[in-house]
Amino acid sequence: MSEVPTELKFLSSHEWVLVEDNVATVGVSDHAQELLGDLVYIELPETGSVVAAGDSVGVIESVKAASDTYAPISGEVIEVNEDLEDAPDRINVDPYGDGWMYKMSIEDPEELENLLNAEAYTESIADDE
Repeated sequence: MSEVPTELKFLSSHEWVLVEDNVATVGVSDHAQELLGDLVYIELPETGSVVAAGDSVGVIESVKAASDTYAPISGEVIEVNEDLEDAPDRINVDPYGDGWMYKMSIEDPEELENLLNAEAYTESIADDE
């Protein structure tokens, strides 16, 4: 069974969000990286880009498939994890730590209420496991 930290919020498309001091750190879930397999390439959003909740902001490619990644909320991308460009497999090893993808400002905190909590996300992926 995939690890699902209780302090995170999730999109049904498998992105996770950790909120600290009006900054959202975004990555992909342990479940998603297990489904994708060994990651070989990642395209991250550009620092300074302004995105809306639900926008496609990047691509993750594995030996099995390529998947778009989506912005969980609206805001500005303020930092990207440049280490992933040379080592996208960090997501496979540590999806909730060193495998984070980008950080963004939170434009509308109410959008966070639209995300799944850990329990709801766990229920949504139960059929996949």
